[in-house]
Order: sequence, then C-alpha cells, then structure tokens
Amino acid sequence: MPPHISSMNPSRVNFNSPRKFRTTLKSKCKETFFPDDPFRQFKNEKPLGKAKKTLQYFVPIFEWLPQYNFKIFRFDLLAGITITSLAIPQGISYAKLAEIPPIIGLYSSFVPALVYTIFGSSKHVAVGTVAACSLLIADIIGSKVSSTDDPTLYLHLVFTAAFITGVFQAALGFLRLGILVDFLSHSTITGFMGGTAIIICLQQLKGLLGMKHFTTKTDVVSVLHAVFENRHEWKWETAVVGMAFLVFLLFTRYLRQRNPKLFWVSAMAPMVVVILGCLLAYLTFDSKHSIQTVGHLHKGLNPISIKYLNFDTEYLPYTLKAGIITGIIALAEGIAIGRSFAIIKNEQVDGNKEMIAFGFMNIVGSFFSCYLTTGPFSKTAVNYNSGCKTAASNFVMAIGMMLTLLFLAPLFSYTPLVALSAIIMSAMLGLINYEKAYHLFKVDKFDFCICLAAFFGVAFITMDMGLMISVALALLRALLYVARPAACKLGKLPDSTLYRDIEQYTEASSPPGILAIQLGSPIYYANGNYIRERILRWIRNDESISHANGKAVKHVLLDLTGVTSIDTTGIETLVEVLRMLEVEDIKMKIVNPRQEVLEKMMRSKFVDKIGKETIFLCMEDAVEASYDFSVLKEEQGREEQRSGVA
Repeated sequence: MPPHISSMNPSRVNFNSPRKFRTTLKSKCKETFFPDDPFRQFKNEKPLGKAKKTLQYFVPIFEWLPQYNFKIFRFDLLAGITITSLAIPQGISYAKLAEIPPIIGLYSSFVPALVYTIFGSSKHVAVGTVAACSLLIADIIGSKVSSTDDPTLYLHLVFTAAFITGVFQAALGFLRLGILVDFLSHSTITGFMGGTAIIICLQQLKGLLGMKHFTTKTDVVSVLHAVFENRHEWKWETAVVGMAFLVFLLFTRYLRQRNPKLFWVSAMAPMVVVILGCLLAYLTFDSKHSIQTVGHLHKGLNPISIKYLNFDTEYLPYTLKAGIITGIIALAEGIAIGRSFAIIKNEQVDGNKEMIAFGFMNIVGSFFSCYLTTGPFSKTAVNYNSGCKTAASNFVMAIGMMLTLLFLAPLFSYTPLVALSAIIMSAMLGLINYEKAYHLFKVDKFDFCICLAAFFGVAFITMDMGLMISVALALLRALLYVARPAACKLGKLPDSTLYRDIEQYTEASSPPGILAIQLGSPIYYANGNYIRERILRWIRNDESISHANGKAVKHVLLDLTGVTSIDTTGIETLVEVLRMLEVEDIKMKIVNPRQEVLEKMMRSKFVDKIGKETIFLCMEDAVEASYDFSVLKEEQGREEQRSGVA
C-alpha cells in the first residue's frame, strides 16, 4: 500500500531571478580569498578606528604592545633566554647542512627574529633555520655551483634564494593564496620529513666518524657508498665522542618525554654539548687526536648583503627553484606549528598574516646576510613550554644573539663538527614519526601510499623529486574525487521521513516504482559522463529486479543537496539523462538544488525543459508527488477492475 500522503502543501522551491554576475563574483571571491572574513572587525568603525584596525591587522605588534607590562615580560624573558641557548647550536649546525659559513646561521637568528616580533601574529612561534630546507638549498644550488670551489658565489646565491622565498611568501599572503600551501597534505609532510631525517642522519656520519671526503649527493645509496668507500678515514676517537654526545642528547629528550616539566633539560642540552665540545677541542688542539672544528667565527653584527643578490640568468632557474620549493615547505611547517600550539590555548592564527610575516622576515634577512628562516618545531615547542606570552620572546632571542655576535662568537670557533653532527642527528630522529605513519596505514591506505612515496622518493632519489612525486599522487587522488564523485541510492528509514544511503542503512527501503539517487559533489565536465552512466546503471539494475516483483521504475529522483556547483557540461549531462528517461517513459525530478545550481539551470532553460513542478525542496515531497501520479492511479485502476468483476 502506498504511504500516507500528507495533507499539507509541500514547501515551494524559490525560483527568484538569478543574481547578477557582479554579485556572484563578489561572493565567490570572498569565499575563495577571505574565508575568515577579516573585514568584520572594520564594520561600524569610524575612519580613525578603521585606520587603527588596519595598522593592527598588518602590524600585529601594535595590537599587543599597548597592553604589554612587566608581568608579561617576565615570561617572555625566560622563554627568550631559553630559545637563545637552542638557537646558537642549531644555527651553527644547520648552516653546516646548507654548506655555508657557520656565522651565517647565527646571523639568521638575529635580524629575522626582530622582523617577526613586529609582523608575527603567533604568540608561540620562535623563528630560526630548519634542517630540511637547509639541506634542500644545498642540494639545489649545489647542483649548479660548488660550495667548495666557489664559496662566495654559492653564498650569494643562497642569499638570493632567501630573497625569492620572502617575495614569494609575502605575495601569497597579500594575495590571500594560502590555499596553495594546502596542497602539501599531512601525509606528504610526514613522509617528506621522515625521508629528510634519514638522509640528514646518514650525512652526519661524515662528522661523526671524522671523515674529510664525502659525496655531494643526498640519496641513501650514494651516502652509504661514500661512507664505506672512505672507511680508511674513520677515526675511532671522534666516533666515541660523537656517540657519547648523541646518547646524552637522546637521554635528555627521553627525560622530557617522561616529565614535560623538564623541557628545559632538553632545551639546554645542545648548548651543553657545544660547550663541552669546545673544551675538548681546545684541550686536544695541536695533538694527534685533535678534533675537527668549525673554524674562526669573527665578531660583529650582520653585514649588509643586498648588493650581493645575484639575478644572473645563468643561475636564476636554480635560485627560483630553491626559493619557491623551500618557501612552500617553510610556510607549511611554520603555519602548521603555529596553529597547533594556538589550538592548545584555544586561540587562532591567521595563516595569511603569517605568510606576510615570514615573507618580510626572509626579504629583510636576505639584505643582512641571512638565509631562509621559518618557525621550526623544536624551537617553537621550547618557546611554548617556557611559558611565552607574546612574540616578544623572539625579541629577547634577537638581543641574546646580538650580544653573542658582538662578544661571544669567537668562543664558538672551537665547536667540534662531531658535536654538531650529534645535535643534528638527535633533532632529526624526532622527525621520524612512526606513530603518524602507522595511523595513516590504519585509517587511509592511499594516504599511507602518499606518505611512502615522499619518504622513499626523498631517501632514494632526490628531495625535490620525492616531494613532487608525493604531491602528484595527492593531486591524482583529488582528481579522482572530481572524476568519480560520491553517489548513492537512497531509501526511507522505517517510521521516519528521512532518506539515507541503503548500503549504510540496510533497514532503509526504496519506495516501489521510485529510484532516489543522491549526488554528493559538483557536476563538471570531468565527471559528467560518469554521473550519466552511473544513473543509467542504477536504473538497469532496478529494472532487472522489477521484472521479478512487477514494480517497474517510473520515477527517478535526483537529490542535489550535495552538488555545490555545476557547469554547462554538467547541465547537458542532466539534459541527456532527461531525454533518455523520457524514451523509457520514466519521469525525472530534482530535489533541493542549491542557489548557484538552480540559477544556472534557470539561465540554461533546463528548468523550462523539466518543468518547475518537478523540482522539490525535500525528498519526501518528491516521493509523495510521485506516488500521487503513478502508484495511486494504478491502485485506483486495480480497485475499479475488481469492483467491475464483482
């Protein structure tokens, strides 16, 4: 028997005239470039108030500085001193990875920190150099210019790459194009960081074993080949010292994991290793068991380097490649880290403002002998655990680095390379996220494959190639989602008016003679053919079943609630389906089309073809209307026949 037909009039679909192009374009641009609605704070403000808000928006220091006081400064002072102790060894270590003078690593924690204090919107991010980008810079620029054969030109190209990174990052921020960074998925970053950690750890075997000759390649096979080919250079004394330092660093990290309140032990450990290494190198200097050191570090603040930026067409492709790739990675890491710590405090970080801050930081830094900087995880975690309250902790670190450059830099000339190798290895081991990879494997096998592609690509081919392979797989997956959109057959749940996927809810049943289908994605040229074939296949399957029970499909109901947009090809697809169904004497109805979809249907005259009376606001109305015109008439016909026979 047919279900009870509601006596109430069904809700009517709004067939108002389509909006003007200017209105729809404005709406689209707002959702694309301003999803966070940054202009809401300017509403109902006087001109002076708007000017003040604008200044605070683009220069966040003016937002928190008026409320700043000594009570807050105490926390920032402690955090700044703590991250300074970490910045010195990390700066020297990562400069070694980038194959540039160690003093550049110290410079890169001074000027950029001052810039971020002014423009940074995160309270917790502590800026500095990062290992992955350092190695990537060395790999890309080193493929054109050798850091040993022509160190001056190599260094100038590194500065140029930092400038390009800054321009690229700032442009993304001003143009609100942070969406580009979103193409680096979590699975890609996990695999990339893990693969990078592996090759960086293997490269540190040179310093850990006291070797002098090594390969310039970064893949695992080449590095291991170089290690064993030059095994006659291994020094057991250096290896013992390096392992002792590495065990000490890993032990302090273990203490921090067991008791988070001891975070300062892990934070101070690299500085302790550097100090002990300097003493050991000084005491063994000129002996046959001497340890290799970083060499002389001269006093003084950052020299101006703007005149050294090199845009020669011979080298520009390499600096562009290094600048853009490292810029994207630095943004993805820095913004993700800032947001993760902000969430803990129930706060928000504006990704586009962070892009502008990172961009200015690298532009200004490239003018003052700095290379690429961002918000590294280790330093930001220490900053957060130290109790920082504002970005002023970066200002404290900048002052600490300034004092180090002016008075203490020569003392670090005795820093042994083996100590730096141990510091880098201990930091990199923390980047291999086994738990995250296992989580990807359990939840989504395709995400796990993307992670593996990045990991093995970085480890066995090159860093940039591994990254591109992983991103390509992620994009392929996104294209598959577009080309093969989600669609399901709906059935009515017992004792309700709800219609749900019959595969998910097995108790749901399809009304007799009615095929209800829900489409869950935009209908584009890329998926039009698939959607048409999928609808026809459902009809054929239902017809094969209907021959057995005598209930042929008379109505096809398309629920377009999940269809956010449609193009002309998509509308033509619906027209083709309509014609095919008419040939089979099957009626098609549309359920709940969204505003943009309905407007395009009206402009293309599709509504005129199908009829306004066949477009409904909800599935229940469409089903009741279908019963009105088919099942009820059949039932009445059978009743009349039975009455006549009687």
